[in-house]
Amino acid sequence: MYQTIKRHIEARRDKPAALCALLLTFGCNSTPTPSAPKPTQPTLTYPARPTTTPPPFKLFHTTPDSITLTTTEQATDDQIAAIVYQLHDAAQSHTFDALHLPQKLIDARSPYIWFHLYRGTKCASEKYTQGKLPCGNAYHAAADYTLGGFKNPNHDDGLLLHNNGQSTELWNPDAPATH
Repeated sequence: MYQTIKRHIEARRDKPAALCALLLTFGCNSTPTPSAPKPTQPTLTYPARPTTTPPPFKLFHTTPDSITLTTTEQATDDQIAAIVYQLHDAAQSHTFDALHLPQKLIDARSPYIWFHLYRGTKCASEKYTQGKLPCGNAYHAAADYTLGGFKNPNHDDGLLLHNNGQSTELWNPDAPATH
């Protein structure tokens, strides 16, 4: 067998190929190192859609790229999430007018429109106030809903906002639209 390999090497006169032939024939005495396991991405979970009835809300203020809504000060997180789902459903079915929200303004978004939902009216003007903010230097909305975006005009994202600065994503904003 050695003679066969030697003839093969001499015939090719190609040192890198000869080395490869030797290694393939005789192998290596070292033990292969097991590869490290691939890191797994955590599976994101989203809260279940609330079954509670959404409380009424009012249109507080609009700009070309945002709509501020207010609801009762006592609204629970589930009720706030239910309102965000109402907005999500209206976006899917193009029925914002049924919620007494300007469908034409929403359709004209370029490239997105933000909905800011507040418990009560006390802090709702914070995005539009000049000078001293009504509730201090923080964002006090209870939820945000974003429709559209620069890269994806159908981006659809709902967030429940908590007092500690954390937020809860209500659904997968990258999932295909269901309309």
